Amino acid sequence: MGLGLIIPHTDAQKPKLTLDFTKPGATVSPMLYGLMTEEINHSYDGGLYAELIRNRIFKDHPNTPEGWSLVRQDSSSNAAIKLMAPTESNVLFDERRHAITGALTTCLRLTVEKANGRVGIANEGYWGIPVKPNTAYRASFYIKGSGSVQPPRRPGSQQSVAPQRPVIEDNTAGPIRVTIESNDGKTVYASGTIDLAKSIYWKKYELTLTTAADVKPTTDARFVISTDRTGLYYFNLVSLFPPTYKSRPNGNRPDLMQMMADMKPKFLRFPGGNFLEGPLLTDAFPWKQTLGPLEQRPGHKGSWGYRPSDGMGLLEFLLWCEDIGAEPVLGVYAGYSLNGDHIDAGPLLKPYVDDALDEIEYVIGDVNTYWGAKRAADGHPEPFKLRYIEIGNEDWFDRSNSYDGRFNQFRAAIEAKYSQLICISTIADAQYPDLKVTTGKKPAVLDEHYYRNSWAMWENASQYDSYDRNGPKIFVGEWATREGAPTTNLIAALGDAAWMTGMERNSDIVIMSCYAPLFVNVNTATTTAPKAWQWDSDLIGYNTLNSYGAPSYHVQKMFSHYLGDKIVPMTAENIPTQPRPLTRRDSADGKTTPPLVPTVFYSATKDEKTGAIYLKVVNTLGKKQPVEINLMGIGKVSPEATLVVIKGDKPEATNTITDPEKIVPVASKIKGIASVFTRSLDPYSVSIFQLQIGK
Repeated sequence: MGLGLIIPHTDAQKPKLTLDFTKPGATVSPMLYGLMTEEINHSYDGGLYAELIRNRIFKDHPNTPEGWSLVRQDSSSNAAIKLMAPTESNVLFDERRHAITGALTTCLRLTVEKANGRVGIANEGYWGIPVKPNTAYRASFYIKGSGSVQPPRRPGSQQSVAPQRPVIEDNTAGPIRVTIESNDGKTVYASGTIDLAKSIYWKKYELTLTTAADVKPTTDARFVISTDRTGLYYFNLVSLFPPTYKSRPNGNRPDLMQMMADMKPKFLRFPGGNFLEGPLLTDAFPWKQTLGPLEQRPGHKGSWGYRPSDGMGLLEFLLWCEDIGAEPVLGVYAGYSLNGDHIDAGPLLKPYVDDALDEIEYVIGDVNTYWGAKRAADGHPEPFKLRYIEIGNEDWFDRSNSYDGRFNQFRAAIEAKYSQLICISTIADAQYPDLKVTTGKKPAVLDEHYYRNSWAMWENASQYDSYDRNGPKIFVGEWATREGAPTTNLIAALGDAAWMTGMERNSDIVIMSCYAPLFVNVNTATTTAPKAWQWDSDLIGYNTLNSYGAPSYHVQKMFSHYLGDKIVPMTAENIPTQPRPLTRRDSADGKTTPPLVPTVFYSATKDEKTGAIYLKVVNTLGKKQPVEINLMGIGKVSPEATLVVIKGDKPEATNTITDPEKIVPVASKIKGIASVFTRSLDPYSVSIFQLQIGK
């Protein structure tokens, strides 16, 4: 059923949009616009998750303390740092003496044989430690001194097996200085002191470091723990937190949380994406290891070239939803990983199904259940709201056709225990008809993913007009117009807006949608750290200090803010077209004539309670476009309206970390609104008209 009939353009005629109020409109999905997230582009570590210390438990690299360096005030000091990690040869000694928990098995040793002035360890953070004025930072770390200067021999070992280390005078007890300072050490922005007792046992120390009111913001800073005494010093779980959103412990960056809250998302899809699956079967998101105190979180192998700390664990995802007023859409691991390994349906898959049931119980089980009690012990006795479970992620990559069996085994178990939950299939019929779920009842919801350029978005913006209204509902779980780097540019935003008008016109069947990726750390490579991002064309960009929204972010925000609860049926006449450049696929298919695609896109919804009409119109051309707007079947319309426009002077125009508001929406009041009126659309623009009709 088409909801947006387009009549071909005649050059002499003006484009005309007709909103038909004589026909009842379908209901807009209340979950239409949401967010999707995964650990990519340093979205969590070095991004949303507020921890400032990189490699805080020293596991990012097996041989090198990445992010850490030795500090020596005087070059004549004799000191060194070394990872103390369990290996096959020293596991008994290291695990017994240096492990704190099963998660904290690797530590950093500072050896000071001679100290002329201060000696210590420094952490560079994620492309710098952000220094802001009048700010309190919460620092904590585990530290112990040396009880002896040499390891005891193993039973039965010979003294001559390994050379003895030189004897180091043990003066570890005493003051330890903690500072946030410039990278050259010449400026101290905040400092504090702990008193280290002489002990071979680990002890956790906590202190607050506060910057002065006149400090100039900078990222040219590091975190340092230092001493002026000889000895062996051991460190683990070194942490530094700035203020967090809603002051949550182990919380998130306030600016990024506020940007998401401002979008008014209805849901958050997590934990991925590829991050859900991991490269190997053993690398799937280990939700059970992400619960409880940080001392119990070892982190795991990620999917995008760096090791997640898992400070952003299952509970943190759920609290994230709670803090921005969004509903969780939970992805559960379904037995397929990125390198192609999978587990067929049957007995071998059952442990993974049981694990998903445990995870769901943690989210919504009452305190009398095992995992509900765990959640309560973690500080959240009330169950979270949960309606949708996605079984896996992008399982069309599994060409073994195993998803049909895997999906049905998961769905049967989940629905048997939680009949209220809706299971989402990650394989959509329209995209992968040979891999879709074919046995059992049809999935209630299918997840479709689209990454396209702007031309492809414009060409396919009306694809949902022809979808079967009696078929499964559609969740567009990942989509983006991929132009611009590291965040999208104006032409990508116009592609996004055109695509969103198509989803909105058909939001009786497209019940949820979310752009991806959501976040990108925009830092480029340095001498000590690689480039921060792995995927171009992202929605929200940031560095250590600041953040900004891409043009696409502002389009998303506009569409979410100006949305009614009923679709207004529309028709269009005389829509201008332009030829799409031929692609490689066109050439392979023998096409020589460029197809024509529309240049104007539209949708309209109505708020039944207030009588507000939200008309969205996209002009993809670089010239003004007059459009006649006909409000058919209304009794009365206010002559004044609100108009919100986002536009730019050229397709590649964009926002950046240094120019964050080059392209932003501008609202104004306009007059002359009637049942029929004409308005000229700005070049390269998205316009939203908020009209008011009589109730």
